[in-house]
Amino acid sequence: MSAFLWITVVSLAAWCWLLLGQGFFWRTDVRLPARREPASWPSVCVVVPARDEAGVLPASLPSLLAQDYPGRAEVFLVDDGSTDGTGELARELSGRHGGLPLTVTSPGEPPAGWTGKLWAVRHGIALARAREPEYLLLTDADIAHAPDSLRELVAAAGTGGFDVVSQMARLRVESRWERLVVPAFVYFFAQLYPFRWIGRTGSRTAAAAGGCVLLRTAMAERAQIPDAIRHAVIDDVSLARAVKGAGGRVWLGLADRVDSVRPYPRLHDLWRMVSRSAYAQLRHNPLLLLGTVAGLALVYLVPPVAVVRGAAAGSAATALAGALAWAVMAGTYAPMLRYYRQPLWLAPLLPYTAFLYLLMTVDSAVQHYRGRGAAWKGRTYTRPGAVPDEG
Repeated sequence: MSAFLWITVVSLAAWCWLLLGQGFFWRTDVRLPARREPASWPSVCVVVPARDEAGVLPASLPSLLAQDYPGRAEVFLVDDGSTDGTGELARELSGRHGGLPLTVTSPGEPPAGWTGKLWAVRHGIALARAREPEYLLLTDADIAHAPDSLRELVAAAGTGGFDVVSQMARLRVESRWERLVVPAFVYFFAQLYPFRWIGRTGSRTAAAAGGCVLLRTAMAERAQIPDAIRHAVIDDVSLARAVKGAGGRVWLGLADRVDSVRPYPRLHDLWRMVSRSAYAQLRHNPLLLLGTVAGLALVYLVPPVAVVRGAAAGSAATALAGALAWAVMAGTYAPMLRYYRQPLWLAPLLPYTAFLYLLMTVDSAVQHYRGRGAAWKGRTYTRPGAVPDEG
């Protein structure tokens, strides 16, 4: 066999492994686990870090204030140095819509060693603890919740004995680039962190989705959240690891009625979303970067190249092996497209999308070594524990 045929066969074997041996990551049926309503509903404080979020608050904050929760609950929105009137708008929305009590506060600039979001979360949790809640709901300012979202999260945590119950919010898929890139973002995340493994007792796999994390307050104190992860750019995964490291139980699944309202109309917007933290995911390790690039090329790019090359060279074996690998790839992607209500003809385009993610990952590393680091909302974190650079 030729060297390229061997490479194609390895790619096909990798897809057979991913299909059957990676926690069935491609299935989209991991939703909120079995739950029953408690005899007495525990108190909950909702903490919302917000920095320049006036554009999305009208579509998200009223959904939090309107939660149909039988127990005591209130919302703390932490305005993290916004320049667009986020705090004032939040107060206006609360006065207009009513619902759960809302406190708007500001933490001031984060000190050295803290990312801005986690400094805001720390400030919100500190205020919430005065209410002695049993649970904290950490949710982003762009997340809209169905009226029963908090009730369902608390019931699931109590029934299953989980210290963290997190839902991967359904991201917006309206623009052309959102349709191409967003479902793949969740698909790749699930491939890295299979949801079935996260909730399994004894499993070391840990992850959460930062847009919707219900956290038991006692576990937050035991795991020293957020102080223990204060430098983390990928704060949701770090939070889940800290909880599991403290002996807690974590559950993560896809959401049915928790949605992100943040638009990403251009490729540039999506590129920034991914590249700001991609190299941090690789722990800023050049060897991991090389391995990731090689792995993406082998798994996602080799199959379509093999089909074209095999057909052009008259190598039926190469073309067949590439076609089989490509078919398995598209087949595993189809459930995520259905979840996002997208046409299945997008499934064979996954290699193109994966190539975009490869470039985003490389760009993330380039930005890191240029000293720009992970940038978000005007803050740049050049290395773990660095002082945020405003601008």
